[in-house]
Amino acid sequence: MKTLIVYFSAEGATAALAEKLAKELIADTFEIKPQKLYTKADLNWKNPMSRCNKEKFGKKDVPVEGTVESFDAYDEVLIGFPIWYGCAPNVVNTFCKAYDWTGKKVAAFATSGGSGIGKTREKLQPYVNGAEVLDAVRVADLAELKEWLESL
Repeated sequence: MKTLIVYFSAEGATAALAEKLAKELIADTFEIKPQKLYTKADLNWKNPMSRCNKEKFGKKDVPVEGTVESFDAYDEVLIGFPIWYGCAPNVVNTFCKAYDWTGKKVAAFATSGGSGIGKTREKLQPYVNGAEVLDAVRVADLAELKEWLESL
């Protein structure tokens, strides 16, 4: 089984975890990067006019930089991101809409300073149409992430 770990990291926590996991699993990685990078002000969820709020509540697509080469070659895709409003940030959804997920196994892991996992799995499902969506979990470190993967 060939595994790909894709991740979006707003401030570095998810990236660090995804890269450690990739080393452990000997998996390929792809960083989901918005074409226009987020600033600290863009990520201020307490400001109703911040970019993250406008994107989420306006249900806006967020253009992504680059594509995954040979996406069809992967059987399993692990998607990592910081949890925003109980689900994946819009940039993750935009990324997902660009690929054919038919026949793939997908699992999502999220990092968070305080939010729970919410309905992340259910909300991700429409964007990975055709995939078997296994689970979604909020994790704080590599040990939790590995334990979760073993339970799948």
